[in-house]
Amino acid sequence: MSEQTAQQGRSGGRRVVVVGAGMAGVQTAVALREQGFRDAVTVIGAEPHQPYDRPPLSKAVLLGKAEGSAFDVDFEALGVELRLGCEVHGVRPAEHELDTGTGPVPYDVLVLATGAEPVTLPGTEGVPGVHLLRTLDDAERLRPVLARQQDIVVVGAGWIGAEFATAAREAGCAVTVVEAAGRPLAGALPAEVAAPMAAWYADAGAELRTHARVERVEPGAVLLADGTRLPAGAVVVGIGARPATAWLAGSGIELGAHGEVLADDRLRASLPDVYAVGDCASFPSARYGERLLVHHWDNALQGPRTVAADILGETPAVYDPVPYFWSEQFGRFVQYAGHHGAADRLVWRGDPAGPSWTVCWLREDRLVALLAVGRPRDLAQGRKLIEAGRRMDARALADPARPLKDATAG
Repeated sequence: MSEQTAQQGRSGGRRVVVVGAGMAGVQTAVALREQGFRDAVTVIGAEPHQPYDRPPLSKAVLLGKAEGSAFDVDFEALGVELRLGCEVHGVRPAEHELDTGTGPVPYDVLVLATGAEPVTLPGTEGVPGVHLLRTLDDAERLRPVLARQQDIVVVGAGWIGAEFATAAREAGCAVTVVEAAGRPLAGALPAEVAAPMAAWYADAGAELRTHARVERVEPGAVLLADGTRLPAGAVVVGIGARPATAWLAGSGIELGAHGEVLADDRLRASLPDVYAVGDCASFPSARYGERLLVHHWDNALQGPRTVAADILGETPAVYDPVPYFWSEQFGRFVQYAGHHGAADRLVWRGDPAGPSWTVCWLREDRLVALLAVGRPRDLAQGRKLIEAGRRMDARALADPARPLKDATAG
């Protein structure tokens, strides 16, 4: 940061208000301080808990191996004000004010970091024994369910459904996973890649029912459209998430088809002095030639650095990361990097029936995405190759014994 910019930051008295106390919101506050912002920073969180990380909720916290996952951040030392247990109901951009449950909050710069909220299963509102898994309170409600080793039905065989089923089996519960599509991860991966993962459920002692639509949920049971009645001491719904942006209705902040804030390549929203970061925002990717909406931890970690630099008046590099996420399920470590939507070729490395393998997606011979199961070195090297836009030798790429970095063309 230049001396002039630093002086402006000290004397301008700008108030940055961050709505959302998850990873994206907390990291925005941290990045502002690390990059030299000296004025007021306030983080508003709807939950009463100290800001916490979400990945451990479906693992250590759920299984009682950890009481929580609070961020190791000294907000007082950073000079960051926390307003927890505070609901934000709306924003009035013309007045530069937020409407909250405790009254109006003025801002000079607003950062939207409200994340995503789980999609609920219609007809389950108020039905006892139906759970979501998104918050610390959700995990704490589910922990005794696992401890009692109840029969559990999981609705949805996506990432969160698989992770919860893994934890429930580890706890000794009988688990049935019902999925409306014909395979797990139908919305995330192509059929030939997701198909081998179906066997993981049986290997772990969980039952996977595909082409299974839920007709209704009643206390103690899930009824499927084909007439099957599944006993259920508890039902966990994991059918997706959507940006938590309903409170922005009527604000003039432009939203996309999924309700996400349409940010630009520096994560600025459509109105002045407003930014959006993390799960609630999409951004244009020149790398992939389309707008990306990325609901993963790494995106919430990286984006705040761009936001902070832009607030400080610097000229940050455009925000165009290689998306990355991981999932631990059924004894396997699954990692994904990139975006395979526009790929024109798929190359396998290893046997998908085995314990470790990788799938690579190419576009015009360039690596654009890969999914690695138990092959972290492939992921680490592949991510760098995607960033570099290197052309690959498909034949060399298909040899699982050959390092990815040695499978480039020419």
